[in-house]
Amino acid sequence: MSHHPAPSGTNDLAPVTVPDFLAAPGKKRLLSVVSLYDYPMARLFDEAGADCLLVGDSLGMVVRGEPDSLAVTLDEMIYHAKAVVRGAKRALVVVDMPFMSYQISPAQAVENAGRILKETGAHAVKLEGGMRMAPMIEAIVNADIPVMGHVGLTPQSVRRLGGFRVQRNAAKLLEDARSVEAAGAFSIVLECVPTPQAEEVSRILEIPTIGIGAGPHCDGQVLVAHDLLGLTPGKKPRFVRQFANLSEPASSAASSFVQAVREGTYPAASESYQ
Repeated sequence: MSHHPAPSGTNDLAPVTVPDFLAAPGKKRLLSVVSLYDYPMARLFDEAGADCLLVGDSLGMVVRGEPDSLAVTLDEMIYHAKAVVRGAKRALVVVDMPFMSYQISPAQAVENAGRILKETGAHAVKLEGGMRMAPMIEAIVNADIPVMGHVGLTPQSVRRLGGFRVQRNAAKLLEDARSVEAAGAFSIVLECVPTPQAEEVSRILEIPTIGIGAGPHCDGQVLVAHDLLGLTPGKKPRFVRQFANLSEPASSAASSFVQAVREGTYPAASESYQ
């Protein structure tokens, strides 16, 4: 799918809505999505013009240092989503439904999706899974709650998949993506799939595809804020581009603070009340 930037003169200050997202592929506008978890980051990326702020259950790994997202609870997602919503003036805010908050039944999925929207003020929810999760997506959408889908590598399935690895079953990817679209999702994340497969899915689906490790042919891209800012330690996945390396100046500032306190040079008289 060929894309071009939005024409100049579009109102970038108007709040982004679900219909705006759905219209993006037709307007050849590439969608920028950032996964984040707090008010300062939300303000930063909202003011930078991000189209969507995704409150990801990846907070289990990024914020809490856990090996996966499985332990994150619905209450924790709601807590972080409230902070992100307060920082978002323009971007569409989407909240991940965490592991076991929607898998049991369509009724459970609707109830918990409803809690997220009612208690946070967010605009939509995201849940993982293709054909098997279609009844849950359809039930949530029938309750007038917009749903973003997620297929390919689904991190909540890490136990079944045997780890975080590229998903290469082209037929299953397309079947899952079509099921998610047919169930009423307004967009879909494609994670860790080969570029040709993501390109085919993006061409066939009418809803926008958001890629992460899915090549350049999706209708948008998502990265975790901490990853793109260079704040995540350790080995980075192939798809992560660091647009800055903030860990070095942050580490330097931390050391300078500790040293200044130990030496008694902070606070100075100008930093104290007389």
